[in-house]
Amino acid sequence: MDPSVIMQGAISVVSDPITLFFILMGVFVGIIFGAVLGLTATIAIIMFLPVTYTMTPIQGMSTLIALYVGGISGGLVAAILLNIPGTPSSIATTFDGTPLAAKGQAGKALGVGVVFSFIGTIFGLLMLVTISPMLASVAIKFGPFEYCAVAVCALALVISLAGRDLIKGLMGAFIGLMLATAGLSPVDSMKRFTFGMSELTSGFALLTLLIGLFAITEVAAAAGDVRKKQNMIVETNVKIKGFGFTLKEFFGQKFNALRSSIIGCVIGILPGIGGAISGMLSYTAAKNQSKHPEKFGTGIIDGVVASETANNAGIGGAMIPLLTLGIPGDAVTAILLGGLMVHNIAPGPLIFEKSGVVVFGIFTALFISAIAMLFIELFGIRIFMRVLTIPKHYLLPIIMVLCAIGAFGNSNRIFDVYCIMGFGLLGFAMIKANIPSVPVIMGFILGPIFEMNFRRVAQLMQMEGEGLMQHPIAAFLTVIAIIALIFSFIMNRREAKKLAEAELKK
Repeated sequence: MDPSVIMQGAISVVSDPITLFFILMGVFVGIIFGAVLGLTATIAIIMFLPVTYTMTPIQGMSTLIALYVGGISGGLVAAILLNIPGTPSSIATTFDGTPLAAKGQAGKALGVGVVFSFIGTIFGLLMLVTISPMLASVAIKFGPFEYCAVAVCALALVISLAGRDLIKGLMGAFIGLMLATAGLSPVDSMKRFTFGMSELTSGFALLTLLIGLFAITEVAAAAGDVRKKQNMIVETNVKIKGFGFTLKEFFGQKFNALRSSIIGCVIGILPGIGGAISGMLSYTAAKNQSKHPEKFGTGIIDGVVASETANNAGIGGAMIPLLTLGIPGDAVTAILLGGLMVHNIAPGPLIFEKSGVVVFGIFTALFISAIAMLFIELFGIRIFMRVLTIPKHYLLPIIMVLCAIGAFGNSNRIFDVYCIMGFGLLGFAMIKANIPSVPVIMGFILGPIFEMNFRRVAQLMQMEGEGLMQHPIAAFLTVIAIIALIFSFIMNRREAKKLAEAELKK
C-alpha cells in the first residue's frame, strides 16, 4: 500500500475526537506524574496500560505515547520549583533551573524548559520517522546469526552502560535470563522450571514483571520516606508572560538546542542508558562549549535548554529500536512493548508492512502530544504547582490498588497479582544491593530471542557449515558487544582505583 495513503488513514484515525481526548488526558496525567515526587512516566504508563485494553490499537498506543511525553516533560516543574527532579531525566535541570527561580525568574525557567522540551520531542520524532524505515529495511534481511548477535550486543550495552558496577549489571541480566526460562522452551516446547504449577506453563508475563519491578518497587521505596518531614515550600504565584523569554534569547540557543537534541536522540537509541545520562552529557557539552562556562550553575537558561532538549529528544530515539527491532531502549519503552503485544502488534522489521497504519498513528500521536504538552504545561502551570503539595500517603495506596487491578486484568489470574508482589520484593532487594533493574528487563526480553536464534545458529552450523564470518553484520555486532564489555571493565577498574587512592589520602 502507498505510504501516503497509510499516513492519511493514520492521521484521520488519530484526529478522531475520542482519540484526541485520550491524548490530551494522557499528556495532562503524564505531566502530573512527572511533577509529583516519587511518581514517574514509567509508573504512569504501567498504571494506565490496563485502561487501554478495550481501546483500538491506535487509541491505546496514542494514550501511552501521550503519557510518555507528558511524564518526561513534567519532571521540570519540581526540578525548577523545588530543586528536586520529578523524574531522573530532569536531574541536570536543577543545576540552573532552581538558581533562576531563586532570582525571581521562575517563569522564564519554566517557559524555557517547556518550549525546548517541545523542540527536543519534535527533533526526536523527525529522527524516528527518518531512521526507522531505513533501519527496518536493513533488519528485514536479518537471519538467526544477526538476531542472535543483536540480542548479545543489546544486552552487553545494557550491562556495561546501565550502572557503574559491571558485576552487578551482569547479575541483573542473569536474573532476567533466569526468569525468562520459566515455562515452555521456545523450540521444542518442553516444560521447564514450572515446579508443577500450571500457571507457569506460559511463563511469567512481561507486564507483571514490569509492574512489580518498577511500580511496586517505587511505591515501596517512596513509602519509606513518607514519615520523614519534608520542607516543600512551593511558589504558587509564578506568572509566565508569553513563553517567558525573548526571541533573542530563543535564537541564541539554536546551536545548544541542536547539539543537545542530537545527544539525546543518540543516547535514547542506545539501550539501557536513559534520559538522566543524556541530560547530564548535554549539560556538560553545553558548559564545555560555552564562552562563559563559569556562569553555569548560577542560573542561566543554557543549562535548562541543554537538559530539557536532550531528555525529550530521547523519546523518539528510544522508539527507534523498539519499533524496528522489537528491542526496548529503557524501562518506559519496555512497557510500550507490552502495550504493543496487548494490541497484537508485533514490533520488528515487518511492522511497517503489517501494522503501517498503527505505526504512522504513533508518529502522529507523538506530534500531537508534543503540541498538547507545550500548551497544557504553559497554561496549566498553576495546577501542576498545586499538585506538588499533595501528600504521598494519599497517592501510594491508590497506585498499589491500580497496579493490582492492572495485573489481574491482563489475564484474569490472581496468580499475576501474587507475581507483582513477588517481583516488587525482588526489586526492593535489588535497590538495597545496588543492582540495576533495566538489565533484568532486557535479559527477560532478549533471553528468548537469543535462545531461539542460538539454537537455529547451531543447526545451521551443523547442517550447512555456516560460520560467524559469513555474516559480517553479526560479526560486527559481536565485536561491538565485546568492546563494550571490555571498555566498561577498564573504566570500572580505573574508577575503583581512584576511589581507593582517595580513601588512602583521607
